[in-house]
Amino acid sequence: MGKPPDIETLSQDVVFESRWIRLREDRIRRRDGALGTYAVVEKPDFAVIAAIEDGQIHMVEQFRYPIGRRVWELPMGAAEPGADDLAETARRELAEETGLGAARIERIGRLHPAYGYSSHAFELFLATGLTEGTKKRDDEEQDMISRPFPLAQVFEMARDGTIVDGPTVAALALLALHGKLSLPPA
Repeated sequence: MGKPPDIETLSQDVVFESRWIRLREDRIRRRDGALGTYAVVEKPDFAVIAAIEDGQIHMVEQFRYPIGRRVWELPMGAAEPGADDLAETARRELAEETGLGAARIERIGRLHPAYGYSSHAFELFLATGLTEGTKKRDDEEQDMISRPFPLAQVFEMARDGTIVDGPTVAALALLALHGKLSLPPA
């Protein structure tokens, strides 16, 4: 007889659902037999894009309603419902948010930003061979600003708390860990 599962799902109830998010409440049984509930947010996976050229990295700034302020972050966006190619999502989001095209899109890694309550993940892509194009922003991105920054300045912005977006900071670290950029001295 095998080891019992850490957590057994007894039932799942959808509490809320829209095009981009679903909230479930699961009844569970833990290994020791204790019953409980677990809330799970289901969202589509998303792409984060580090568009880097000539020591510059392209960032976007926009108002993020849940925290009530404007923030700088890497371009990113969710896969369309039913899509499973995040490289294409990366190309689409880079073009929409910055107007840039990329000759090369390289997958760097995959991370789960909030697996304590959400099933979604993001894939980080390095975009190089950049060319200027036309921005095609969604309605909620109309106030977005995009511009390149020197890499050293972006690291300082992450260090001093100007950049507060978790996936952006994680992406910078992942790029450094994969030897795609060097961390500046502290």
